[in-house]
Amino acid sequence: MDPDLDGDHMPQPAYPPGTFRVGSVGGIAVLVRSSWILVALLLAYLLAPQVDRVEPGLGAWKYVAGLAYAVLLYLTVLLHEMSHALMAKHHGLQVRWITLSFLGGMTAIDGESRTPGEEFRVAVVGPVTSLVVGAVAFALAQVLPGGLIGMAVEGVAFANIIIGALNLVPGLPLDGGRVLQSAVWKSTGSSYRGTVVAAWGGRVVAVLALMWPLFYLVATGRRADFLDYLLAWVVAAFLWSGATASLANVRLRRRLPALRARELARRAIAVPADLSVAEAVRRAQEAGAGGIVVHAGDDSLTGVVSEAALMATPPERRPWQPVSSVARSIEDGLVLPADIAGEDLVRAITRTPAAEYVLVEPDGTIFGLLSTADVDRAFAEGGRRQ
Repeated sequence: MDPDLDGDHMPQPAYPPGTFRVGSVGGIAVLVRSSWILVALLLAYLLAPQVDRVEPGLGAWKYVAGLAYAVLLYLTVLLHEMSHALMAKHHGLQVRWITLSFLGGMTAIDGESRTPGEEFRVAVVGPVTSLVVGAVAFALAQVLPGGLIGMAVEGVAFANIIIGALNLVPGLPLDGGRVLQSAVWKSTGSSYRGTVVAAWGGRVVAVLALMWPLFYLVATGRRADFLDYLLAWVVAAFLWSGATASLANVRLRRRLPALRARELARRAIAVPADLSVAEAVRRAQEAGAGGIVVHAGDDSLTGVVSEAALMATPPERRPWQPVSSVARSIEDGLVLPADIAGEDLVRAITRTPAAEYVLVEPDGTIFGLLSTADVDRAFAEGGRRQ
């Protein structure tokens, strides 16, 4: 069996590099980055002395207990991300997967919220979930006996309260940045302006995170150690890169509405598969068409004539060679509606990369051919005009 097919012979989605699938929740794939394993082992090592104090005499099992705590902690991070995913699905957005990494988690959502309210709900539900988990764990810690279980519950409570609070900081890529984005969007009517403000908020937060060792010195009178500096740098780099990516992404998305397949297409004619190459070219020239589409006897589309293959066919052979011999097959995803535009157009050609696509009207008639090169050119020109 093809390794890319599952038991139902359906192709599996391509997951981001450096991740592996550990299961699914609610039909949503859960991925783990390889770096998470290193962090889990590091947590196990750092927690071992505390485990030894709480439960002496465990020996090497204290590392296993620390590793179990790391798994438990990331299960609560998964709850945080699942709340984002379920809220997004509730609003009709497609969720591709959830990824757990050493800095927490990320939910990959296709498309954008349609209203500020949707954006707010999808963003805020994650931190609220973490705060609720933290509060419940804190309440349980008050009634549970000590030992490893009590230590684990207290750790989960503390970690989730910190996660929930930090994620409400108003700066992208944090959830609080998306809350700020929805607020600016609501007050100004501009999603673009909301993202720009929230992204710059993320950059400000990144600078403040980088200054954490100085804040620590002022607050405690003690110098930060190497681990504090390293953590501050990692968090600041994460926030700055995420905010910068959000800025770049929103500027690109602002140019998408100008991309309309109908306006970028060139005219095409449809010819029978058994028609000669010479006759197909003659008909295209007579109609002033820039492309040729091949159909079968039942009028179903079967291929698009390749310009390279056509030019490689000697003129003396063209009257005797069927046009189907110089056409490439039409696969799923290569036939698009003529009215597709903007983000839907970019998503379609990204999902099924090709040099050309056939555009059809709602009644199934062929409108023309869309070249990826023409889409790229129009996108670049739109960027230069802004």
